[in-house]
Amino acid sequence: MIVVCGEALIDLVPAGPPATWRAAYGGGPANTAVALARLGTPAALACRLSGDNFGRQLRSYLQDAGVDLSLAVAAAEPTTLAVVSFDERGSADYQFYVNGTADWQWSVDELPGRLPPGTRGLHVGSLASIMPPGAAVLREWVSAHRDAVTVTYEANVRTALLPDRDAYRRHIGDWLDVAHLGKASVDDLTWLYPDRQPLEVAQSWLGEHDLALMLVTAGADGAVAVARGQDPVRVPGVRVDVVDTVGAGDTFTAAFLHRLGSGAPDPGNLETALRFAVAAAALTCTRKGAQPPTLDEVERLLG
Repeated sequence: MIVVCGEALIDLVPAGPPATWRAAYGGGPANTAVALARLGTPAALACRLSGDNFGRQLRSYLQDAGVDLSLAVAAAEPTTLAVVSFDERGSADYQFYVNGTADWQWSVDELPGRLPPGTRGLHVGSLASIMPPGAAVLREWVSAHRDAVTVTYEANVRTALLPDRDAYRRHIGDWLDVAHLGKASVDDLTWLYPDRQPLEVAQSWLGEHDLALMLVTAGADGAVAVARGQDPVRVPGVRVDVVDTVGAGDTFTAAFLHRLGSGAPDPGNLETALRFAVAAAALTCTRKGAQPPTLDEVERLLG
């Protein structure tokens, strides 16, 4: 099992006529947990779910997707909302309504002292890693389990919530210090360090934060894995007709973790896992919203 930590929220997506919106299930960690479950890896989501209408819908959606909600907290606060817009390439931009919402109000006693039996990994990232007061609580909790399981951290930069580069770098650095594997997109790294090459940043993080592996995604151009003592492993993108990119990065992470399993991050395993992850993310881009594929769908695309 992989335990995913973070937000489950509602994306308000343009639905045709002006001022018409469709409510879709979202949140990077929630998308990752759903993608893992659809691929066949047991996934639990440590999240705070509101009791409002959106929260009840999220709970039902996650359960129907096969996500274990035994670590989910029943929260009194309202559900977080993200308003989505798209550019001509289908790339998504987000504005968030987060003040006083459920996802960020973690307290120490809401998190379990022991992980579920069979847990092999903890995954955290996105907004939950930067939003106070919960971010610090989650980091302490994840750090306490670092020696027992593999910790994966996904930057998933959202400048609408934290436009201060230096502050964002500090948050990410703190999380990388408790992680074994890191993941960021070329866009994330370019924004964080506009005067440096993204791959150079990823390689420097390996030593600075004692990471075993960094993953860098580049959209249609594929992905790169950088491991200690190895040359970068690159795979190309998969050509598809893009509807939108919502959930593609989350699906990539889930698919990589699913395919790598408990195997060592040697070049052969890394390339196989990267190709699988790129294919899964590409399939997600062919659909409206975060709709991760099943294992059969990915394997059919890979041929």
